[in-house]
Amino acid sequence: MTQFKAWIDRNFKGDPIIWGIVILLSLFSILVVYSATGSLAYKYAGGNTEIYLIRHSMLIFVSLVVMWFAHKIPYRKYAVYARLGVIISIPLLLVTYLFGSNINEANRWITIPVINQAFQPSDLAKLALIASIAGMLAKRQNNIKDFKSTFVPIIIAIGLISGLIAMANFSTAILLLVTCLLIMFIGRVPVKYLAMVLLVGALGLTAAGFIGQRGATLVSRVEDFMNKDEIPFQAEQSYIAIATGGIGGKGPGNSEQRNSLPHPYSDFIYAIIIEEYGLIGGFSVLFLYLALLYRGMRIVANSNKAFGGLLSAGLSFALVIQALVNMAVAVGLGPITGLPLPLLSMGGTSLVFTGISLGIILSVSRGDHQDESQGSSANSAAFGNRSRLKTA
Repeated sequence: MTQFKAWIDRNFKGDPIIWGIVILLSLFSILVVYSATGSLAYKYAGGNTEIYLIRHSMLIFVSLVVMWFAHKIPYRKYAVYARLGVIISIPLLLVTYLFGSNINEANRWITIPVINQAFQPSDLAKLALIASIAGMLAKRQNNIKDFKSTFVPIIIAIGLISGLIAMANFSTAILLLVTCLLIMFIGRVPVKYLAMVLLVGALGLTAAGFIGQRGATLVSRVEDFMNKDEIPFQAEQSYIAIATGGIGGKGPGNSEQRNSLPHPYSDFIYAIIIEEYGLIGGFSVLFLYLALLYRGMRIVANSNKAFGGLLSAGLSFALVIQALVNMAVAVGLGPITGLPLPLLSMGGTSLVFTGISLGIILSVSRGDHQDESQGSSANSAAFGNRSRLKTA
């Protein structure tokens, strides 16, 4: 037992509570997705739900492996990777918009050759932009109020990436803009600049949305949400699932709405969770996400490097805000967005990028802890040398 604990301590660095939250949500995801894919398996796999169980379990395993590798890399290197990611993302987003796979009237996916796996370049763009903004703000902390050298490069990066994403995926672009604003606020950007970003961003994203493919869908979803006389079919089925779940739920695998609710394994998986596990299960999932945000912000408070703190804050906000929006849609507190629930929804490469984000957060906590340990060791050695000199 002692050897096993020593092995864990050697190979799994960083915040142990974040590790625990991620593993809990990952295991729960396998259970819920297996239950929610009943109708999908009936339509496309002859009722064989094990196909989706195996596929999703493999993706969860891959995301955990990627997270482990990401947390082993010193977080300072991600500043370089982020700049490269932004440079790659811009042409990828353009190619996807022009030639990507059209699903639900939007070109969001391109297919990776050989492995034949659909990939959303917006996942890469989000991660790269958040890390790049954190890096730019960290370097400019001494002249953070300089409009030309500090603010202009940041707003160009945010506007370009968010605008390209908004043309095919408006909800993701809005969440990315909000996340960038939060990073800038934590990075001590003056409020007048934040207000400028908010105004320009709102106008730019609205224009991009209507120029792109999702303008009509955006308007219809907002109108449906504001119309209290008629409830959209997806929302209605979600409300039924939540209402029939009660306090304790119907039990694992006993969902009835999974057969009528569109995308019960991704966009509306939270409704299935409440139906099967009740309000107890729903509040437990909410608590885990809030705990993840708390631990991510705790890393920010304890970080001794500006880049590490801003990086952890940005990635923590991006994950948890998306989770809160997904849950809000399921319970009727927001218009339908199509955003999956991070760590829980069935997905493809989005799970891998979620793993990378969590690995980077763990790398920040691991890196700063090592810096402090090395600093303490160096101070102790220096103190010992001074003591020996005095003795001599």
